[in-house]
Amino acid sequence: MTGAATSYTVIDGRKIATEIKAEISAKVLTRKQASKKIPHLAIILVGDDGASQTYVDHKVKACKEVGFHYTMMRFADTISEDKLMKHIDQVNRDEDVDGFIVQLPLPPHISVEHITEKIRPDKDVDGFTNRNFGSIVSKHPLLLPATPFGVMELLKRYQIPTEGKNCVVIGASRLVGAPLSMMLVEEGKATVTICHKYTQDIKSFTQKADILVSAVGKPGLITADMVKEGVVVVDVGTTRVEGPQYKNGFALKGDVDFAPVAAKASFITPVPGGVGPMTIASLLLNTLRATEIRNP
Repeated sequence: MTGAATSYTVIDGRKIATEIKAEISAKVLTRKQASKKIPHLAIILVGDDGASQTYVDHKVKACKEVGFHYTMMRFADTISEDKLMKHIDQVNRDEDVDGFIVQLPLPPHISVEHITEKIRPDKDVDGFTNRNFGSIVSKHPLLLPATPFGVMELLKRYQIPTEGKNCVVIGASRLVGAPLSMMLVEEGKATVTICHKYTQDIKSFTQKADILVSAVGKPGLITADMVKEGVVVVDVGTTRVEGPQYKNGFALKGDVDFAPVAAKASFITPVPGGVGPMTIASLLLNTLRATEIRNP
């Protein structure tokens, strides 16, 4: 594809996720033929949030595609935190379950931190527990946070060098920005700047970025004047924007003003179809790894 100033490559997350699922399927088949344990993912969904249900449906479909066993547990949004904790304890004790996630967001009366820390770290395939989060800076990382893991995998598979590069990450969330920044430093050997809502003159940072990652959830935040020629752009932000001009009444928008920014980029992820599919692929990779660690 050709823009005004340079040609750019669209980083196709769907394509890479499909390749990863094929690789996982082959490993599952090999395990099955050797009478080894088949990976088993358990999913807890609280409430009837439409977006959460869609995400869970995608995860169940992915499990079926790669040959994983899976268990779905659904609870009303009125469930107490104590009762949810007891269900988590049951899954923690179930030795047939290798990977375990609680779909976010949770109802306001339930503490995400309490629930996350209740999950056994060796089954925490979202990579959210303090133990897994902290392992990023160790020589032996455990189960990595799924979305940052997916971003790193995209960079690797598109052979985009990170060593010594100036990386700017916008967004310091516990789910994406913070762990990804750590992974870019530890694994990627990059020089990393984290920008957030308190950063003054973000543009002065983004204009120097060799690799720019935005994980804010603010459509159109990154404009062409904020990036330099040849930049690699990874758009993690995904926001549902409603309006009569869209075919289905809404559209998914990233943080990046795609066409003008792409014209200056060397590589860029689209929304949808970029980082999104990689989150589920990473979840599957983590589940397989959890199985292989406990049942070689």
